[in-house]
Amino acid sequence: MKTRDDIRNIAIIAHVDHGKTTLVNELLKQSDTLDEHVQIEDRALDSNAIERERGITILSKNTAVRYKDKQINILDTPGHADFGGEVERIMRMVDGVLLVVDAFEGTMPQTRFVLKKALDQHLIPIVVINKVDRPGARPSEVVDEVLDLFIELGADEDQLDFPVVYASAMNGTSSYDPDLATQEHTMQPIFDTIVEKIPSPLDNEDEPLQFQVAMLDYNDFVGRVGIGRIFRGKIKVGDNVTLMKLDGSKKNFRVTKLFGYFGLKRLEIDEAKAGDLIAISGMEDINVGETVADASNPEALPVLRIDEPTLQMTFRTNDSPFAGREGKFVTGRQLEDRLMRELQTDVSLRVENTGEPAAWTVSGRGELHLSILIETLRREGFELQVSRPQVIYREIEGVQSEPFEEVQIDTPDEYTGSVIDSLSQRKGEMQNMESTENGQTRLTFLAPSRGLIGYSTEFMSMTRGYGIMNHTFEKYGPVIKNWHPGRTKGTLVSMNSGKATMYAMMGIESRGTLLIEPGTEVYEGMIVGENSRDNDITVNITKGKNLTNVRASGSDEASRIKTPTHLSLEESLEFLNDDEYCEVTPENVRLRKQILNTSTREKEAKKNRSNK
Repeated sequence: MKTRDDIRNIAIIAHVDHGKTTLVNELLKQSDTLDEHVQIEDRALDSNAIERERGITILSKNTAVRYKDKQINILDTPGHADFGGEVERIMRMVDGVLLVVDAFEGTMPQTRFVLKKALDQHLIPIVVINKVDRPGARPSEVVDEVLDLFIELGADEDQLDFPVVYASAMNGTSSYDPDLATQEHTMQPIFDTIVEKIPSPLDNEDEPLQFQVAMLDYNDFVGRVGIGRIFRGKIKVGDNVTLMKLDGSKKNFRVTKLFGYFGLKRLEIDEAKAGDLIAISGMEDINVGETVADASNPEALPVLRIDEPTLQMTFRTNDSPFAGREGKFVTGRQLEDRLMRELQTDVSLRVENTGEPAAWTVSGRGELHLSILIETLRREGFELQVSRPQVIYREIEGVQSEPFEEVQIDTPDEYTGSVIDSLSQRKGEMQNMESTENGQTRLTFLAPSRGLIGYSTEFMSMTRGYGIMNHTFEKYGPVIKNWHPGRTKGTLVSMNSGKATMYAMMGIESRGTLLIEPGTEVYEGMIVGENSRDNDITVNITKGKNLTNVRASGSDEASRIKTPTHLSLEESLEFLNDDEYCEVTPENVRLRKQILNTSTREKEAKKNRSNK
């Protein structure tokens, strides 16, 4: 069979923070791709501001580098399990993978997750042991760990015979030897291994066209853009083609624009052929998994599976007393339009009407997936309120089922008992426990997803910030009955509106942990702290001291309270109980009760207690 020796298609896969995007940067720098005067910034493919701040890849990115006479198309994939749907689809577009593994941390939950997706597609792997210059690096042992993982995941003989390259992407060095002294400032070992080991795509451009959409993009000028691979045939601008829809229907359209990738740019091209990774525009309702085929001989490729959401929240317009003060977009119509626009590119997201005005059920792949959407909205100027995250139940073979996740924890030995106890209370079952070097223990649990909502904050304080937790969706299993996890402590709720005073806060802080600073504007029903007990307490946080001729008002300035706890957006979402909302604006994240009026809320609580 004829192949295209001028092209290689690979994906870079790894656990979060093992150095994928930094490695892509270095491959770009050291290839024959960029003009000498082009300055490339760190992690150039992480173009989204949130990606850059958090150091994670959220959306898959395409680039292509020139090495000698070859074009290497590279797909940088997310490492976090919440974006696993992206990883799975990317595997269908490539012929091999670079598996990047940290030389110190070794194989981690998402390493297993992304590698399994690659092996299922029978892709050829190249292992890059990265960060070999890191203190405590153990490259030879990590290669053994990787081999064990391949065997455990059922790799075939060809896949088990994987080549290994040792690198420090941060320093731009690599070699074929684990010895740090052999590292040289070159990526040539990686380039040469890709060219030698990754199969060339088939050259079947004379056959009828088949192009499959694996990712979506959208812009206001050309509308929806389908990104994918040409598996057969060729395509030109102006061609009349048939779109094979997921529901079995067919639509004819004309190709208005084609784009190819080179370096950091997406460039307009006139034609492309089998083996090329391209983007195509001209069809408004193109979706992931659909096939663009030859109009006279339309044949669909096997449909791509998209991971179903496991978590949902209610998004609603902001109706707090401070609504409309801080945001540009505050109406229900604006929020709905923006959520619908997000559906154009995020295929793992679902948005449904709730039946009440200005409220929508938004379902995603996990807390991170949804919190990044909320963070994106607030940065764009939206105001909204969101409810506590809830898992999505499913009926499987007549059994009510809920999602379970594999949880891997690395913690200093001294906190092991507390971690085991806390996860057991959240219905986690321990699968494995092993001591590693340097006084660390690695624990593996299978835990229900709803037990993990809100756990990461508790975990970080329990391990004093030294613990590392990763979790990956594992399966749906029968629902654990008569168990309602949630926050175990109550809240301190403001009974009136105004500004929080130092005087009032000094009287309240003995009751729990304050979440706001003196001088913060509050409203009735707003949560200002966490109670040290399990009930909610209404407090007057705006109370001022009565002035007398005995003491001057300035004498309180020497008073001090403990530094209030500031919750991030994620921590605020984890904090929520079922009767609370998180109010999100471009300037603030506030917690509040759903029923703001104190007497109405207390009557409702009394009624609920008597009904139980």
